Amino acid sequence: MLQNNTTGYRIFSVINQVLMIGLSLLCVLPVLHTLAISFSSSSAAAAGYVTLWPVEFTWKSYEFVIAKPEFLRAMCVTVLRVLLGVAINMLLTIIIAYPLSKEARVFRWRTVYVWFFVFTILFHGGLIPTYIVVKNLGLIDTIWALVLPGAVPVFNVILLLNFFRTLPKELEEAAAIDGAGHGTILWRLYVPLSLPALATVTLFTIVGHWNSWFDGLIYMNRPEHYPLQSYLQTVVIQNDLALLSSTDLELLQTISDRTTKAAQIFLAALPVLLVYPFLQRYFVKGIVVGSVKE
Repeated sequence: MLQNNTTGYRIFSVINQVLMIGLSLLCVLPVLHTLAISFSSSSAAAAGYVTLWPVEFTWKSYEFVIAKPEFLRAMCVTVLRVLLGVAINMLLTIIIAYPLSKEARVFRWRTVYVWFFVFTILFHGGLIPTYIVVKNLGLIDTIWALVLPGAVPVFNVILLLNFFRTLPKELEEAAAIDGAGHGTILWRLYVPLSLPALATVTLFTIVGHWNSWFDGLIYMNRPEHYPLQSYLQTVVIQNDLALLSSTDLELLQTISDRTTKAAQIFLAALPVLLVYPFLQRYFVKGIVVGSVKE
């Protein structure tokens, strides 16, 4: 308590708060600026009049992006991809990270398997061999082409196995003495104690699947199978007129590339912004559990 009343501590507290406020503004202001541009007219955005508030408010950029059946269909493909991808990624990440977190005296070939997975981070077959494998497996133009090639996120496996290794061994030994097997120890002991790491990895996985667009262009031959990001990239970035109707072409004349890109950025980030508060609750709960597990 005496330390909190010292002059040095108060100066440090003020500097710390000013620094944190500055960093927060650096994160929030670009988002507000992008949102303001997306709701502004094309002429105001092109003239540079938009700062943090929309000028000549209009929904036309969002109408162009959203009011299309192709958009809703691409949204459904992306939602299905996220549901399948997150479930498969998290299941494989957990069941791979658990044995790799054991010591060499418990899992003899642990080091070999770890290096095998790390090797795939440094070297991989490349784009064309990967495409050939996906094609020969008959996955082209299916949702599995977007999910299965990245089913094992090695970086997330390394993050989770390192978190598993920080859990106290006494808990596992006590569970083993009570007759618990590896499956019980993993799903009823390790997983509940690893909520912060699992929430973080889940967020990484959701964002990765949601923002991915390149694999949709490669593995999907028909535009109706595109995930949302691939569809937006095709329509907004490439301006593929073959995908646009006469109404869309008329609407394109009243909006600008800058406002549509801002609308695209916000629509792409919106689901993650909606999911994050729910994961934040698990962050807090997991941190509380982690503070008393010793």
